[in-house]
Amino acid sequence: MEKLTLKNRKGQNIIGVFTKPDGDIKGTCVIEHGWSGSKDQAHVMVIQEAFLENGYQTFNFDATNSFNESDGEYENSRLGLHYEDMEDVCKWVQLQEWFTGVLAISGHSMGGYATVRYAEEFPEEVGLIAPIAPVVSGVLTAEAMERYSPGALQKWKEAGVLIKESSGTPGLMKHSPYEAHVEWQDHDLLPNAQKLTMPVFLLTGTKDTSCPPDHVQQLFDAMPEGDKVFEIVEGAPHTYVGKGDLDQVKHLINNWLKALKI
Repeated sequence: MEKLTLKNRKGQNIIGVFTKPDGDIKGTCVIEHGWSGSKDQAHVMVIQEAFLENGYQTFNFDATNSFNESDGEYENSRLGLHYEDMEDVCKWVQLQEWFTGVLAISGHSMGGYATVRYAEEFPEEVGLIAPIAPVVSGVLTAEAMERYSPGALQKWKEAGVLIKESSGTPGLMKHSPYEAHVEWQDHDLLPNAQKLTMPVFLLTGTKDTSCPPDHVQQLFDAMPEGDKVFEIVEGAPHTYVGKGDLDQVKHLINNWLKALKI
């Protein structure tokens, strides 16, 4: 395990951890956390563990503008910037002397969005992807918020900021400007989903109120027929913190990777 630093297109430092598996190496997996997250969160680590155990070296990084080791302030976080970090990291990883095998990409929530979008933008570079509880579009995110918290969007707009405790880091209070929600409306994975011809693993939980199963199903259905899998974890919320949910997520990713003909 080696901690490495690179700079994104804005000159901000991005901190990541490069880890090699035991035995032969099949490929290299880049992993990105979600909104306000970090590379060290339990649900991100189980993704990393699954890939390592299946012969993939991993680069698990902290996106900027979050609560982690990379540069930036959370209030400046935007879905587009989260994607830009993924793009910058994937391009950088492929230039490193240790890069080998196919490029695999995975991420949770906003990191899941970034995973899919990179594969849509650069399908010729990507060998396989595993978006976990991915944001599908800004419009669908707004629909989910209104569905599960009626009136919350209007209150957010009126207040100008949404103050909420982090589900992944208890005690951490997040101050999210309404501008972040407005920027999300510019993003949508569905129009280019037909470009996802590589093996794809999608997962979400039945109690996910941010990226619910019916939204992820839309992404799955928009993809071409082929090597694609969609798993739904019964009772799991958006962020996996319980041991049962974490074990199930790792188990399902493991099963998928073992079955791949790569």
